[in-house]
Amino acid sequence: MYLAMLEQFLFWGGLLVFLVSLAMYAGRTKDYKSLVEFWKPTMEMTRREFNVNRAGLSMMIVAVVIRIALFVLY
Repeated sequence: MYLAMLEQFLFWGGLLVFLVSLAMYAGRTKDYKSLVEFWKPTMEMTRREFNVNRAGLSMMIVAVVIRIALFVLY
């Protein structure tokens, strides 16, 4: 039960952190086109924006791993 709650928290919290990193980038550069065209490597993030971005992605990946583990184990 606690893992299921942790998985939800990590996924939605990670998504929020990820979106905050994109908002930090957009606020600094006013480059909204790079946010829409995410498949093109045009974003020049600062170290802080990059670290926040990777933290959010990592949280979401851990949530998916927990989801798969719960599915396999139960």
